[in-house]
Parts: sequence; C-alpha cells; structure tokens
Amino acid sequence: MKDIRNIAIIAHVDHGKTTLIDQMLKQSGTFRANQNVDACIMDSGDLEKERGITILAKCTSVTRGNLRINIMDTPGHADFGGEVERVLSMVDGVVLLCDAAEGPLPQTKFVLTKALKLGLKPIVLINKVDRGDARPMEVHNEVFDLFAALDASEEQLDFPTLYASGRDGWACDSLTGPRETLNPLFDLIARHVPAPDVDPDAAFSLLVSILENDSFLGRILTGRIYSGTAKVGMPIKGLTLKGETVEQGRLTKLLTFDGIKRVPVESAEAGEIVAIAGLTNTTVADTIGDMTLTSAVPSTPIDPPTMAITISVNDSPYAGQEGSKVTSRMIRDRLFKEAEGNVSIRVTEADSKDAFEVAGRGELQLGVLIETMRREGFELSVSRPRVLFKDVEGQKMEPIEEVVIDVDDEHTGVVVEKISMRKGEMIDMRPSGGGKTRIIFYVPSRGLIGYQGEFLTATRGTGMMNRLFHDYAPYKGDIPGRRNGALISTDKGEAVAYAIFNLQDRGIMFINDGDKVYEGMIVGEHSRDNDLEINVLKEKQLSNVRSKAADEKLVLVPPLRMTLEQMISYIEEDELVEVTPKSLRLRKTALDGNERKKMSRAQKKAV
Repeated sequence: MKDIRNIAIIAHVDHGKTTLIDQMLKQSGTFRANQNVDACIMDSGDLEKERGITILAKCTSVTRGNLRINIMDTPGHADFGGEVERVLSMVDGVVLLCDAAEGPLPQTKFVLTKALKLGLKPIVLINKVDRGDARPMEVHNEVFDLFAALDASEEQLDFPTLYASGRDGWACDSLTGPRETLNPLFDLIARHVPAPDVDPDAAFSLLVSILENDSFLGRILTGRIYSGTAKVGMPIKGLTLKGETVEQGRLTKLLTFDGIKRVPVESAEAGEIVAIAGLTNTTVADTIGDMTLTSAVPSTPIDPPTMAITISVNDSPYAGQEGSKVTSRMIRDRLFKEAEGNVSIRVTEADSKDAFEVAGRGELQLGVLIETMRREGFELSVSRPRVLFKDVEGQKMEPIEEVVIDVDDEHTGVVVEKISMRKGEMIDMRPSGGGKTRIIFYVPSRGLIGYQGEFLTATRGTGMMNRLFHDYAPYKGDIPGRRNGALISTDKGEAVAYAIFNLQDRGIMFINDGDKVYEGMIVGEHSRDNDLEINVLKEKQLSNVRSKAADEKLVLVPPLRMTLEQMISYIEEDELVEVTPKSLRLRKTALDGNERKKMSRAQKKAV
C-alpha cells in the first residue's frame, strides 16, 4: 500500500484550506489548462458558497506519478467540529494550516488536539506569508508552543514546516526559498505521511465516516477500508460499534475519488477511501464488512452537543401560505434524517405537542440546519437557544467557552466591560501589533448567546471574535438578557407607512410599509425595557382639506433587518422565530395579548 497517502487539511476558519486544495487540484492536472474552474470548488453547497465557509467535510484525490493522495477538506468553524472529528479516523496524516498574521486560534487548538490524540504527526504549513502584516517566524514559534501545551510526543514536536501562499499556489521550506509551485508540499506528504497500515489479506471491513443521499444511487456511505478487498456484488453486512448486525445486503456500487468526481470501480483494496451504495440502515460510525466479520472497527466518540433549540410546527395566522412541508411528521422525519448523518446533532421529541429538541454545537450550526430546511420548503417555529447543563454529584455544571478577541486598542475597555457583565473571566491580554490587542476570556456559553451583534457594534465592525468549547464549570449565576422590550402588533394585515412614521419614536422598527403583520408579531424593539402593543395598520383619516406637502414628509427610517442566526439569538424565552421559505418573522409564543398578561401574572406569583 505504499502508493496511497490519506491526509486531512485542518485549520481555523478562513486560514485557507479550501483555497489550498484548489491549487493542489490544478497543479496535479485534475483540470485542463483552459478549463474554467470556480474558486473554492470543494465548497459545493449553496450555503457554503454564499457564506464563504466549509460546512461539510468532503473527499477529493490527486495523483502524482504512481502516488495517489486522498485529501479530506474539513470545516474550520467550531460549530462544525463534529465533521472534523469523524473524518480524522480516515487519514494517516494531517496538514495543519496557520495564518501567517493571525497565528493559532481556538479552532487550530481544537483540530490539533484531536489529531495529536489519534497519534498523527502533522505537517505545519504557515499560509498567507505574502500578507503585509505577516509574521511567519513568530507564528511558527506560537505553533510550537501550542504543540507543547497539548502534550505532543517528541515525534509530533519534530514537525516539518513549510511557508506558503495557497492562493498563489506555491510552498517552500524556507522564507527565502523559490516561490514557484506546490511540489515541496506534495514531496513532503509523500515522505512524511505514512502509507496506510492495513491488512490486505484479512476479511473486508470499512468504517463509515460520511453519509450522503444521492438522487440516483440513494444512500452513499463514505469511509476508509481497514482490511481486505471490496468488490462490487459481494454480500456485505453492517455492524454497530457493539458488533450487533444492523442489516445484510449486497455491494451494488463502489466509487473512488478522482479529483472532484466519484469514479465507479469494480474493486478497491485496504487503505483506500471509497464510497459504497447498497445499504439502507447502516449509518455513520457503523462498520461495513464481509459476512464473516464478527467485530466492528473501533470508533472514537465525538464531543457532545452544548446547545439546544426547540423546533415546532408553525402555528401563526399565515401558516401554510408559503411552505409545502408544514406538518409535524414531515419535520420529524427531516430532523431524524439529519441526526443520522450528522453525528454532532442530537434530536429528541419534546414534551409539548408537535415539537422537537435539536441539540448541536452552536448557533451557526443550528442556523445552517434551519436555513437548509427553509430552502427545502419547510415552515417552522424556532425557540431561543439554551445551553445544556450537566449534573455532577448534585452540582449544576455549565459549558464554558474559550473566547479569543482581536480588537483595536480603543475598543478594549468596552469589550472587557460587556463580557464581564456576561460572567466572562479574562485569562490573558496582550498587544498583537498594528494598534490591536488580543484578549482571551473564559465565558459561559449562555453569556455568548446574542453577543456577536453587540460585539460588532461596540467595535464598529473591526473586531474579530473566535470561540471554542473549553470545559464544564459550576453554574455562574444569572446573566442579564436583552435590555429592551418588544413592539408588538395588535392586529393582522399589511403595515401602513402613516402608522409606522408616527410610531418611529417608540423604538427601532423591524418592518417596512406593506409588510404582512399579525396580532402578537414583534414588529420592532421598544426604546424602554417593557413590551408595548402598537397598531401599525392605522391609516390617515381623510378630510376635505388635503395637504400634499404634508403627505410627502413621511420619511421612514429603514427597518432593522436581521439574519436568521441574529433572530434566534435576539429572542427571549417567551418569543419564537417564524421561519418560512419566503419570510422570517419574530413573534410572541402567546399571540393573544390577554393570554400573555395571564402568563406574566402567573410567573410573578411563582417567583
């Protein structure tokens, strides 16, 4: 098996993984010289292209002479860390990318921790050394310190380093070396990454790491062959981690990766990363193997979810008008299907009718799931995120995140003040050059819900905040939530410019002239701390005397438009986000004003 290398490209978000893979594909002859190829070709999903981030781990391969390099492109955002964890079991080496200016950040620490625990010996690639603010030698020292802090072995500490520009397609082993091609990277992978340590003569076994659904082939299971040979038509079975048989079937289709394409083959040997079709119940972390196989391939358990939301049926007055999938059965089937392929998502049926609790790693991951369902035609009601507590010997424990913030020096005071109010503890604060300061906090996950927008406002859009799950700690006490109340519509209809104009001094509006509203819908943020019911349907009374000049003075302040993730973070416990294929609306859980007053009185009595 000396002609195969299986590697993963791992890094913090935006450090250049997918761009580097673009250049590796181009320089390996995957595309024709005159072929027009999109940038970040591995980011094939619509949401990945729109947001400029990798969400799903994907496999590709390049060929260099007799050497075949299977490459896993992994997400860099902490919310999608589950994708990284499950694919590291498929590879024998990793290329750790680190931005030459930003240095190691929280997700760098996370992915490196997982790689070192598996005994992998990383190649370090200091990327973007052509940046004006690059500091490659300092970053190299910071990476070494990170390895040491994570208890890397002597072999792992002796990591080879390359300096590169993934965008321009070159790498070299010194800052003064020739900046021409990525050949030094290809050569180093061939030398440093070991060939798969497998048994080609044993019974066929494969550990499933990725599950996809294809419109032609059905369920496609991707994984690495740990032993034996897979052949089309052979009888196979699926086993759970405990060795229990899930199902038996026949291997109907066997695919390997050639560039960005899947290529059908008749057989594949141990060490290869392949995709298999033909099984209907086997899923991620299960083993596919020969009928004689009695035990499963060991699989490392991934970190549990830390945050949950409740997704329920949309019961607003406009329910069913924009979506085609509105029933609880459809929502249930879709959520459990997601949990089957996404091992970092956990779905359970909630106590209330037609509702489901969806637990994940963070607001972005949950927001991406909801946005995906929205585009598929679903209508949903979504609750405020809540963190998942643990009970340890009778003590309530909550998840704590490590937060790394880079801000201009002038904004450090307000950032420290705001995070301290959210029960954050400052761990380190030091100048990072260029008039910027890097501050590290340990903050309860509860305190970060809804903070991103406030942070960008406080730093005038110049601050960078990165976060990563750190540990569980004793409950830190109450954290103040949103300070302002809501402006709530009293009736159903289309908003009127005259009414909005006269209500603008009451607070910030979320709607515009002509938008559909209904009773109990949140149409703005009150300038005070209490909720206020308003009538946005009130039209100007006509009279015999008309003043055209007066009518033309109705200048409306543009409404505040929030993204889905911002809405989910903004709402309080008694509020929901209504999600349809065409609209996003904020609303109270109880739409009737009298019902809300009864609930409020009951809560005060309970206190």
